[in-house]
Amino acid sequence: MESERSQRMGNACIPLKRIAYFLCLLSALLLTEGKKPAKPKCPAVCTCTKDNALCENARSIPRTVPPDVISLLFTSNSFDVISDDAFIGLPHLEYLFIENNNIKSISRHTFRGLKSLIHLSLANNNLQTLPKDIFKGLDSLTNVDLRGNSFNCDCKLKWLVEWLGHTNATVEDIYCEGPPEYKKRKINSLSSKDFDCIITEFAKSQDLPYQSLSIDTFSYMNDEYVVIAQPFTGKCIFLEWDHVEKTFRNYDNITGTSTVVCKPIVIETQLYVIVAQLFGGSHIYKRDSFANKFIKIQDIEILKIRKPNDIETFKIENNWYFVVADSSKAGFTTIYKWNGNGFYSHQSLHAWYRDTDVEYLEIARTPQALRTPHLILSSSSQRPVIYQWNKATQLFINQTDIPNMEDVYAVKHFSVKGDVYICLTRFIGDSKVMKWGGSSFQDIQRMPSRGSMVFQPLQINNYQYAILGSDYSFTQVYNWDVEKAKFVKFQELNVQAPRSFTHVSINKRNFLFASSFKGNTQIYKHVIVDLSA
Repeated sequence: MESERSQRMGNACIPLKRIAYFLCLLSALLLTEGKKPAKPKCPAVCTCTKDNALCENARSIPRTVPPDVISLLFTSNSFDVISDDAFIGLPHLEYLFIENNNIKSISRHTFRGLKSLIHLSLANNNLQTLPKDIFKGLDSLTNVDLRGNSFNCDCKLKWLVEWLGHTNATVEDIYCEGPPEYKKRKINSLSSKDFDCIITEFAKSQDLPYQSLSIDTFSYMNDEYVVIAQPFTGKCIFLEWDHVEKTFRNYDNITGTSTVVCKPIVIETQLYVIVAQLFGGSHIYKRDSFANKFIKIQDIEILKIRKPNDIETFKIENNWYFVVADSSKAGFTTIYKWNGNGFYSHQSLHAWYRDTDVEYLEIARTPQALRTPHLILSSSSQRPVIYQWNKATQLFINQTDIPNMEDVYAVKHFSVKGDVYICLTRFIGDSKVMKWGGSSFQDIQRMPSRGSMVFQPLQINNYQYAILGSDYSFTQVYNWDVEKAKFVKFQELNVQAPRSFTHVSINKRNFLFASSFKGNTQIYKHVIVDLSA
C-alpha cells in the first residue's frame, strides 16, 4: 500500500515539473524580448511621420532618424558643414533635400551608403565647390538640384564638369560665380578642355658637393649616364642612376687639369669622351669595356686649340663630327671628323676671334625647303656668325651674322611647332629670344640678364622651358606660353654662378642638373601636379 501511494505521488509531481519548466522558459523569452533595442524615436529637431522626416533649426545632422524613412528634408538649419557618413543607417532613403541652409562644405563620403537615393537637392546653400566623387555609389540617382550656390569653377570643380557630361541623372542648370572669366557661365556648357589643371615645378632632389662648369647626358650600353666637368679638381665625373636608392651615384672619372668640357659621343656601340682643358692640352678618351676604364687614345692639336670654351657634336650624312670653340687670341675654332679610327682636323672656321660658344642646328631658307646643317659662333669680338653646310664641298660656309647683337656669350636653339628659335645670352644688357624667319633671325622677346652666362632652352615631355642664370641674382625659369608665343616667368631657383642647365631623363623620371661655378652642383626633379585630382 505504501509503495503504491509513493508511486501515485511521484506521478503527480511530473505535471508540476513541466509547468515550472514552461514558466521558466516563458520568463526567459519575456526577458529576451525586453532587451531588444527600441525603435529610434524622431529627433527633437525633426517632425516625423511613417515615411517622412522634416528637420529645422538643427545644429548638426541628427543621428537618430528612423531607419525606415523614405523622404528627409533639412531646411533653415544652422550647421554649415556635413561630415562623412552623415546619413548612415538609412538604407531606404529615396529623397534627400538639404535646401535653404548655410552649407559651406560637404565631405567626400557624406552620402555613402545611400544606394536607394533617387532625388538629391543641395539648392540654395553657400557651396563654392564639391569634393570629387561625392556622387560615387549613388547608382539609383535620377535627379540632382545644385542651384542657388556660389560655385567657383576652378580645377577643383573640373570633375563635376566631366561628371555632368556622362551622368544619366537630370541636373538643373547651374552657374559659375568665379573666376571672373567664367562668371555667370553655365557650368553645364563647360568642358574639361576649359580647365588647365596640370602644373609643374622643379623640386630640389640632390646636392653634389663640388663646383662644375658643363654637364652632359648620354646613353651607353642601355643605360643613362651623366658626365660633369669639374674645373678646380680637373676631373670628368661620371654618374649613374642607383635604382635602389633612387639617387645618382659615382660611376667613374677621368682625371686631368683645369677641365672645362667633358663631351661624350657614342659611335656605333663605342663611347668616346672629348676632354677640353685650359692647361695641359685637350684629349680624347675611349671606354675600354674589357678593362672597364677610360683610356686616352688621342691628343687634340695644341697649336689650334689653345683655350677651349665649348664643344658640340653632330652627325651629317652618317659622318660624325665635333667642333671646338676656342676663346684664345691665337686659337682656331676647329671641326674634327671621325675617320673610323680617330678624329682628324676637318675645317678651321676662323682664327683670332675669341669664340665663346658654338651651336649646331638645322634651318631651312623656306618653309617648303629641307633643313640644312648650320653653325652659330658666338664671340667676344664680333656679332654671332652663322655658317651653312655646303654639300658639294662638305664644308661650312660663312653665310651671315645676327645684327645688333654685340657681346653675345652663347646661343642655344629650340623648336616649337616646326619653328626654330634661339636664346642669346648676354652678360651685360638684355638676353634675347629670336625666331628664324627664312633668311634671318627676328626679335621675339627680351629678358633683363645682368650677370648671365647661360640662357638654356630645355624641353621636358611637352613642356618647353628656358632657364636664365645669373651671377648676381636668382635663376629665372620661364615656361613657353603657346597662345602668346612667348616665355612667361615660371619659377626661381637659387644657384650660385650657374654655367649650364641639363635635362636628364631616367626611368620616366626627369631631372634638371644645374652646374655652379661657386657652389654645389644641384639636381632638381621635374614634378607634375594635377590640381583637379
